[in-house]
Amino acid sequence: MTLYLLCLVLFCVGLYGVVRKRNLVKIIIGLAIIEYSMNLFFVLLGYRFQGRAPIDAQGQNILDMVDPLPQALVLTSIVIGLGVTALVISIAIRIYEKYGTF
Repeated sequence: MTLYLLCLVLFCVGLYGVVRKRNLVKIIIGLAIIEYSMNLFFVLLGYRFQGRAPIDAQGQNILDMVDPLPQALVLTSIVIGLGVTALVISIAIRIYEKYGTF
């Protein structure tokens, strides 16, 4: 339960950085923190205490296996987040070149 609260706190910190800060770099960092908190939340959804990898083997109980879907979603989210962050940073650089400020 405390790890879910950590996700919520991280999300709130990132949201504060996006809403309250006027500096574009701090807004980008806030968006990255929000992304990381969501990734942590999805990993926690698929976690099982003493869980096993979901490999088809004889004699294993299906209830002991972890859910592989959140892991796949997080990997996809990391790749998409990297692309979005690179795009936002390039836009911030163009804004700085044109106006001289963030």
